[in-house]
Amino acid sequence: MPDDFEALRQRLGYSFRDPALLRRALTHKSRAFEAGPIPPDERPDDNEQLEFLGDSVLGFLISELLVQRHPSFPEGRLSKLKAYLVSASHLYEAAQKLDIGGYLRLGRGEELSGGRSKRALLANALEAIIAAMYLDGGIEPVRRFVLEVVVGDFDAIKGADESLVVDYKSALQEAAQQLGLPVPRYFTVKESGPEHQKTFTVEARVGTEHIDRAEGSSKKAAGQHAARLVLEQLTASS
Repeated sequence: MPDDFEALRQRLGYSFRDPALLRRALTHKSRAFEAGPIPPDERPDDNEQLEFLGDSVLGFLISELLVQRHPSFPEGRLSKLKAYLVSASHLYEAAQKLDIGGYLRLGRGEELSGGRSKRALLANALEAIIAAMYLDGGIEPVRRFVLEVVVGDFDAIKGADESLVVDYKSALQEAAQQLGLPVPRYFTVKESGPEHQKTFTVEARVGTEHIDRAEGSSKKAAGQHAARLVLEQLTASS
């Protein structure tokens, strides 16, 4: 493994037999195309195909895990949990923890436009790494990686909180836009409890007429709860 990828290799918990696969998984098409046009009969040296494969491998493993852990859940609930775990926003958070952005191989233009912190690029790179790991070592190391890095403590902390699976903030924003109302705004109005077990109160507002507050174990959860309450107001009044 090249020295510049050693720290990332340790974070991944996997040693590639073919280091070129990891390098390709981290190569954005903007970097690959800087080398000039690619002949039609040659494989592109970027991560788009790996991203395509990684998306499918990840979807299979998440589905497998959810069915094993929650045999009594109906298909609809399993689908919501899966949608959250494979979403770009969740993969982006996992990629940030691994500092994947620091290892991306980008073209000059993408580098200058802040590509190392772009949500889509980081999520796509994580999927490409999953594919590279699968091609290099088979399904078992990928299964361990997905369980530890992508799923993590999801069941313990988030699995029972559907407000973190259904994106009520996005739904509220879409509803407000359709009704010609101002963009929703959120305010943290209270924090209580010890540092290790805080409770947050967040207020959601759409204009001056649609306002509600909710509590949660994190600002994100409280904001989602508050968004759901205001969304219910809009639905009832429309």
